[in-house]
Amino acid sequence: MQTRQEALFRTRPVWQSIAAMAIPAMISMLVMILYNMADMFFVARLGDDAQVAAVSLVGPVFTVMMALGAMVSGGGCVLIAQTLGKNDLTLLKQYSSLCCWGSAALGIVFTVVVLLLRMPLLRFLGANTDTAAYADAYLTVLALGAPVMIFVTGFGGIIRAEGAVREGMIGHFIGIIANIILDPVFIWWLGLGVRGAAIATVTGNILGAAYVIWYVHGEKSSLTLDPRPALQSPLAFGQVVALGLPNAVSSFLSGFASAFANQLLVQYGTMAVAAMAAAGKSTMVISMLQMGLCMGAQPLLAYSYGARDLSRLRETLVKLGGLTVVLGTGLTLACSVGSQAVVEIFLQQEDALQLGQQMIRLLVLAGPFIGLFYLGSNFLQAAGNAPLAAFVSLLRQGILLIPLLFVMNRLFGVTGNIWAHVAADLSSAGIALALTIWQYRKLQDT
Repeated sequence: MQTRQEALFRTRPVWQSIAAMAIPAMISMLVMILYNMADMFFVARLGDDAQVAAVSLVGPVFTVMMALGAMVSGGGCVLIAQTLGKNDLTLLKQYSSLCCWGSAALGIVFTVVVLLLRMPLLRFLGANTDTAAYADAYLTVLALGAPVMIFVTGFGGIIRAEGAVREGMIGHFIGIIANIILDPVFIWWLGLGVRGAAIATVTGNILGAAYVIWYVHGEKSSLTLDPRPALQSPLAFGQVVALGLPNAVSSFLSGFASAFANQLLVQYGTMAVAAMAAAGKSTMVISMLQMGLCMGAQPLLAYSYGARDLSRLRETLVKLGGLTVVLGTGLTLACSVGSQAVVEIFLQQEDALQLGQQMIRLLVLAGPFIGLFYLGSNFLQAAGNAPLAAFVSLLRQGILLIPLLFVMNRLFGVTGNIWAHVAADLSSAGIALALTIWQYRKLQDT
């Protein structure tokens, strides 16, 4: 008799399998969007745009933390899904142990590096006399919480590889909802401002980590927290890193690109930084929901690849591709219509409001197609083509965006900064689609 897991990956209709895997991941992303907005929303209620800008300036550091977790989660999910397809439970234990302890170790290293380089890092991020003290307070607390936050993102995402999508979603929800509830407590009632926002974030992640540990210790999970399997072959963590690197590279470069964009925007004043922060938060729903769709369905792609079920793999790819375009188009229209109402949540000054709305109208132009970028990156990972997946991830936020930021900003000022994002998104989506088609045809020939 087939298990629930086998039916999900092997015999259930593809639309049903996509829904079962992707919808919870997308809901998690939706709640994470609220989570990302929460700090800025509650800080914005203080009526101080400098504190709003400080949250935005430290945002790239938070992104890098999540990138390290995504690296472990992305690589670990592919390897564990493949071992399930091959029914190799010994290797499954080894990879899960490596992901657990590897994510914790990465968090400790991150904390030490950030605290040692805190002041140069703040200057690099674009902090000025108006924002430096606020940014320092926010950054220090986040850095201290890095081991827990990277563990939750890294190992917490692993459990969906064994079909425990609901449990993975619950773990995310606990941390995110706790953060949203605690934000007003620490920011307003205790009067801690941006420091309170960071404390709420770390506390929420501690609660999320506790749930993940409880789940893995239960009878339903085949994963392990035991360090012994990892110690038997510690160098195998390199496989996790190699396959997860595309996820990490994309997020790493997103953080660096945001830092470069803020450096360029700060010359136009704190208002420009705050407006971009508000516009970015308002439009992130487009890319993050499509990212959630593709990442949620990635274990389906990896399982079909591991089992060499190419007909099911092709059907999954085609349906996911069409779904990303439809979803992206709907989200783009929604963001365009609601741009004024959304930006008013974060900004108070009239000039900043107008600039934020203008930025949103431009940023959404690539929305219908950006999902093809995430589909290509996740498929190349699932196929085990780590070098090509890493190249695709480098395109959007690195090879294309960072040079375009400097060129377009020099030519067109603040507006050029936004057009650079649009051009990079459209170009990277087209290249990712072409490489996805090429990789599938290559698999057919093997």
